[in-house]
Amino acid sequence: MLKLLPPPIKGAMNYGLLGLNTIVHSVPLLTLAGLKLIPIQQWKTLCSQGLITISENWISLNSALLDFTQHTRYHVTGLDKLEYEGWYMVISNHQSWADILILQKVFNRKIPFLKFFLKKELIWVPVIGLCWWALDFPFMQRYSKELLIKHPELKGKDLEITKKACEKFKHLPVSIMNFLEGTRYTQAKHDAQQSPYQHLLKPKSGGIAYAIGVMAEEINTLVDVTIYYPDGHKGNMSFWNFMAGRSQDIHIHIETREIPSEMKYGDYENDDLFRKRFQGWIHTLWQEKDALLDQLSQKNRS
Repeated sequence: MLKLLPPPIKGAMNYGLLGLNTIVHSVPLLTLAGLKLIPIQQWKTLCSQGLITISENWISLNSALLDFTQHTRYHVTGLDKLEYEGWYMVISNHQSWADILILQKVFNRKIPFLKFFLKKELIWVPVIGLCWWALDFPFMQRYSKELLIKHPELKGKDLEITKKACEKFKHLPVSIMNFLEGTRYTQAKHDAQQSPYQHLLKPKSGGIAYAIGVMAEEINTLVDVTIYYPDGHKGNMSFWNFMAGRSQDIHIHIETREIPSEMKYGDYENDDLFRKRFQGWIHTLWQEKDALLDQLSQKNRS
């Protein structure tokens, strides 16, 4: 019955329901996060497991609420190759805030809990920002080239945060999620970058290179995700349209790849040869992703 509601009403209702669900789950989550401050590693690990359980329940209810109100069909390929126990590096293209809800829905309890790299400003998002902090999501501070020229002492600070965050991930299986484009796709951003890819922005390699380096002994598998919105490709699928149920079909293609050993051990910051080799690897992955998006786009038009 709720699936038949007009999109504006459906969207407003979903905003309210997911907001309420977030507030309800934030109470036990933040309480347990406070208890986690006790400096005993076994206790901290136990609290981390509890925080993940609360978060997985939150995601499950979010997904159930959206399924209850939407007709959206999720076309998922490649999920059967993954396991709940283990460490994964997850990358994806990024077009909408809906990407996060979709990735959480698809991977919840299928692989270890997703930990996203987030912009530092997002810690101030009401309620959810504190929840991300409690779950040890790494908050990244990106500095412009102009600022680094004026303040060279800031060079490498964002990568230090990456290293510290990843050190925490060694005690429990985790899936480290990184949108390599660093921001959501729009045609304006694509044109401003003069991106060499048809459907993607240029990928940023530094963060993932450092994360893989720190977790080299734990992480062996790259989970490469491509999200395609037939109803709103190339930056036109807004979060509001997703919440309002205007996405009839969403394609999620999952490619599981072994991380080459030569990409796991090297000095990205100081070794020019390693940096170029790593960037070349990411460029190849992005070329393949761009070709897949083009294939899906052409198939949708035919």
